[in-house]
Amino acid sequence: MDTHFGRTLAALVDVRDDALLGSIRRGIEKESLRITPQGRLAQTAHPVALGSALTHPSITTDYSEALLEFITGAHGELAATLDELDRIHRYVHAEIGDELLWGASMPCVLERDEDIPVARYGSSNVARMKTVYRIGLGWRYGRLMQTIAGVHYNFSLGDAFWEWLHAHEGSRLAPGDFVTERYFGLIRNFHRNAWLLVYLFGASPALCSTFVGGRAHRLQPLGSGTLHAPYGTSLRMGDLGYQSTAQQRIAISYNSLDEYVEALRRAISEPHPDYERIGVRDADGWRQLNTSLLQIENEFYAPIRPKRVTRSGESPRRALAERGVEYIEVRCLDLDPFEPIGIAPATARFLDAFLLCCLLQPSPPSDGTGRGIARENLLAVVERGRDPALRLRRSDGAEVPLRTLGESLLADIAAAGEALDRAHHGQEYRASIAAQGERLRDPDATPSARVLAAVREHGDSFFRFAMERSRAHHAHFLGRPLDAAEQAGFARLARESLAGQAAIEAADALPFERYLANYYAQ
Repeated sequence: MDTHFGRTLAALVDVRDDALLGSIRRGIEKESLRITPQGRLAQTAHPVALGSALTHPSITTDYSEALLEFITGAHGELAATLDELDRIHRYVHAEIGDELLWGASMPCVLERDEDIPVARYGSSNVARMKTVYRIGLGWRYGRLMQTIAGVHYNFSLGDAFWEWLHAHEGSRLAPGDFVTERYFGLIRNFHRNAWLLVYLFGASPALCSTFVGGRAHRLQPLGSGTLHAPYGTSLRMGDLGYQSTAQQRIAISYNSLDEYVEALRRAISEPHPDYERIGVRDADGWRQLNTSLLQIENEFYAPIRPKRVTRSGESPRRALAERGVEYIEVRCLDLDPFEPIGIAPATARFLDAFLLCCLLQPSPPSDGTGRGIARENLLAVVERGRDPALRLRRSDGAEVPLRTLGESLLADIAAAGEALDRAHHGQEYRASIAAQGERLRDPDATPSARVLAAVREHGDSFFRFAMERSRAHHAHFLGRPLDAAEQAGFARLARESLAGQAAIEAADALPFERYLANYYAQ
């Protein structure tokens, strides 16, 4: 254990102030595809009973009209976050008729891009921008890639913690700058160690063969219609998932807020030849928002992002530049098909400890070599994480077995978990970390291995496995209906969101082109 890290944890415990680590707030964003009872992608519009995807605070869509996204608030108690996500699921399952929510990250029975409906948000300028952006993603990367689903974990620490750490470190930075600097340190350490999360929680080692769409791949057949990586963990995070050759040209630096914002600004303003060939418009309308490497900040695919809640019409980079980092968003989690809400409580507790560890450990600036090692390790675990012969590279370039490197990380994470247990007067954090230690010692205990075993039990068919999970989840939620007050609350939110969308549309005065110009002028 690093000496400074150990001293900081010890000081946290010695203070005996539960409010410091009790100030952690976490929110969850969870995506799921709507499908027909036969397992086909739903072609129906976003259900009116779910409200407006533009303005509803908890229920929206991501890329496709069929790709639902559930958003919880940020809660100080993990149980409150998970309970809210559960209640959203119970409401939605009761309102989508005979449709189901696909229970896995990788989609299935998708053969043509044109069969994937792009999300629609209404006629307002902000709605049109969201839709045109998604049309552009389809032109740039194909719509198939945009139907992959996952879980995003939002994490922050409260004022009490930051005031204590600022004083403990004797920092001369302004409090807000200190918080931003430490969140960027967390992000750098996260990139160095993200491979461990992919190993422990990756749950997409197989997919339907229709998904590859003629693209080159290294997957092996497993029964008719299924491809898999025998030692793979998360195909969602690999070359067939959230990866972009063009985006590899973007040298994003996480060494400071200024460098990060400037790198995004360049990517949004500098044209890219491939996207210039697509063009911005054709006779049928808009093809994309612009021809730059990124249309907007959210197009940059990253396993973690610094975040700040934006004001109406404000760009994410402007919000960060003016007010600093407010929280971080972890984006490398697959849906857990064995959990109806897509994430287990033990997973969330491990993430809390992992992120606290990343925050408190020393985090030297990153360079091209370090970023290259981090990317190599991540992709190696994506493709061969459960291979007993797999070796990963340390920051000094030396190669060591995955288990050796993982056990070293787990020791520090366990120390952070013990501090969290003290703050919460329990043992659940240590239990969750011990469970992950078992997965490190026994690759067959990982979710990816469990998924492959279940696929084999379903006749070597990923489709049949995922359909069984989808039906089981649907029955789980329908069997636990909301009480009358909760049901009425969600119905009221749906009505209010539809009224909110109508108000935005009625207030629009600018032509769409001027609205876009104002947005990019930020």
